[in-house]
Amino acid sequence: MDVLDLARWQFGITTVVHFFFVPFTISMTFLVAIMQSVWMRTKSERWLRLTKFFGKLLLINLAVGVVTGLVQEFQFGMNWSDFSRFVGDVFGAPLAMEALLAFYLESVFVGVWIFGWGRIPPKIHLATIWITACGTLLSAYFILAANSFMQHPVGYEINEAAGRAELTDIWAVLTNKVLLVTFPHTIFAAFMVGGGVIAAVAMWHLVKGARDPEIAEPGQPSDAGAFRTALRIGAVTVLIGGIGVAVSGDFQGKVMTEVQPMKMAAAEALYETQQPAPFSLFTIGTLDGSEAIYSIEVPRLLSFLATGSFDGEVEGINDLQAQYEEEFGPGDYSPNIPVTYWTFRMMITMGGLAALIALWQLWATRRGRVPTSRWALRAAAVLPVLPLAGNSLGWIFTEMGRQPWLVFGLMPTASGVSPSTTARTVFISLAAFTILYAGLTWLWVHLLVKHARPGLPDVAPPGEEGGAPPGAGREAEDEDADKPLSFAY
Repeated sequence: MDVLDLARWQFGITTVVHFFFVPFTISMTFLVAIMQSVWMRTKSERWLRLTKFFGKLLLINLAVGVVTGLVQEFQFGMNWSDFSRFVGDVFGAPLAMEALLAFYLESVFVGVWIFGWGRIPPKIHLATIWITACGTLLSAYFILAANSFMQHPVGYEINEAAGRAELTDIWAVLTNKVLLVTFPHTIFAAFMVGGGVIAAVAMWHLVKGARDPEIAEPGQPSDAGAFRTALRIGAVTVLIGGIGVAVSGDFQGKVMTEVQPMKMAAAEALYETQQPAPFSLFTIGTLDGSEAIYSIEVPRLLSFLATGSFDGEVEGINDLQAQYEEEFGPGDYSPNIPVTYWTFRMMITMGGLAALIALWQLWATRRGRVPTSRWALRAAAVLPVLPLAGNSLGWIFTEMGRQPWLVFGLMPTASGVSPSTTARTVFISLAAFTILYAGLTWLWVHLLVKHARPGLPDVAPPGEEGGAPPGAGREAEDEDADKPLSFAY
């Protein structure tokens, strides 16, 4: 492989692995903040234990995710310097906002939250986790603003003398039509991951049977009451996230058809312009992806998804190829059709299966029931993986479907590679990063399993050391509340 192929592989591997941690962090921060808010209002020991339990999993994910994110940023200067030089004035603006504002909020206030248990007033301590949660949303928004510029460049002009794109309207970049539909789609998908993790861990403990009579509901063993609550919170979150993904995805598909019609045509393996256009459920094409051989279709559905009308026209790959050759010159302007087609369908399938499992979990725990079958354990093991895989497949589709453009219609991918980088250099860094990311992923999974397995942490009853004094109810913190959360177990 040449430098371009190796650089693309390296970017793809590091980006996909890094995105394992992003949706987990975004969603889990909000869910932990909600748990702590309920504890502050009810003073129920159950909610404090759930807050600390899932807060520990959040911190593990956040720590490993920061490391993978730093490596990903490093790539821009190493492998894609011509890209940075050409659009850095525009692309770098939202990234600078992310680093100086959003990441600052996340890193500072999550630190205060970790070490503030019992050291700062409870309401201020609660505010720190909510500020952290808002920081994750801002971080996602600014990063997606940069990526949306690559999908649909706006707010710039070309400086011919300098040979680069220069920012003219930051508001246009931050209100890009692609960004406005991509942001809610990404956030809803992220909540499917966080909800899936909570529901999966809770289901595992319910099936295995925790042991803590203090918080068990009547007729249920051990921690079943708390974990049943957590399971239902997680399952409802997955379902709400799934509905949000479907609705926002519909809007996103229409915008994609408008600004990147080739991506929509590739997602459906639609080679010829059709009006109305059918939706392909299953298509077998030639090995080079140049034409379809056999397809199972739903009449008119693609027209509705792409245009909002069952009689709408959807442009095909061959016609778009001819248009782009006339506009941009000779070349192949279609992405890898099999990859684009199947990642789009696999993304939808993963999200749909996760929603079905969450719905089954709600049904299985209705009226205080606790599932005990092996299928419940299998569902628990699969549930967090499905939306996580769906998120990754969605990004693969988004980035692969944009090819051969690095910035759509403005900069081909081949033009963005660092001119001084050699294939040998990129191969060495690719091997090193792959090993590093594999090790970090293993460590991440190992730590999550290790700290999820023991179950809910104990808290001190009133009157014991570190607990509330007699007669004070739950106003004081538990014995671990005056310790940093990362060491409270």
